[in-house]
Amino acid sequence: MSPRSWGRLFFGAQALAGAAWWIAVFVSPGIRTATLGSLDAPLVALLDIPLFVLGSALAAAGLRAAVWSTTGWTTLVAAGMALYATVTGAAGWGALLMAAAALGSIGAAVLVLTGRVPSEWLLRGPFRFRLAATARPVAHLSRTAVQILVFSAVFLVALPAVIVVAEHRWGLHVPFPVAVRIAGAVLFALAFALSMWSAASMSVQGEGTPLPSAMPRRLVVAGPYRFVRNPMAVGGIAQGMAVGLMAGSWLVVLYALCGSLVWNALVRPLEEADLEERFGADFRAYRDRVACWIPRRPRITV
Repeated sequence: MSPRSWGRLFFGAQALAGAAWWIAVFVSPGIRTATLGSLDAPLVALLDIPLFVLGSALAAAGLRAAVWSTTGWTTLVAAGMALYATVTGAAGWGALLMAAAALGSIGAAVLVLTGRVPSEWLLRGPFRFRLAATARPVAHLSRTAVQILVFSAVFLVALPAVIVVAEHRWGLHVPFPVAVRIAGAVLFALAFALSMWSAASMSVQGEGTPLPSAMPRRLVVAGPYRFVRNPMAVGGIAQGMAVGLMAGSWLVVLYALCGSLVWNALVRPLEEADLEERFGADFRAYRDRVACWIPRRPRITV
């Protein structure tokens, strides 16, 4: 299937899911309360059924105007539901489901309107691929340390904190056993060690940093890179999951897992294409020998 077909398929599935949800809202008081709180269901339906359900169906049929209107409406409703759930503490499931629908609609709209996955949009500004300047290892290590600090502050502290607050406020929190939180702490320690080992190898042996704007000048196949091709990503995603386990937040764990999917589908292909262009046969041999995610015994070629 083409990217445009996948986008239309999403809108079709969203139309069916929206119709099923509205039937459930009017049939089940429990679902109505969990997803709409005290909002007037008939009044909301008056706008949402034509703009969300029927609009998604028209977008699935390929009507570009419906793609724009449905995506805009879904995003607006998601923002409104998030605000409503935060202020009242009700309709948390509605806010979460609409947030997921908004993200999905935006992604599907891009596919339908452009007919492709424009992953190159990620490589702009500070994320554009550029080789690191020639410098001493200590300079690369210093830059890498700053990058890790900023990454951790944003993706392992700030965003998870917002998610945890929303999870509690929206009534979505599920208590985790103490053993799970302890396991999260152990996982975090192991993942942090892996990230530090990977960063040091990248800086010293690769003569660069993990950030695309200061990429390594040499192909790194030693240290943790002997076991997986992307140990920095493995370490970062595992730390995100560990933060969720320690915080007792299933939404943070889900956030980390979604991050892994985005990285694997959008970032990794671009990164590996750049490595193949720069290092050619050496990278292809390394890629064939070493797994991307799960360590395996390296293949021995004769």
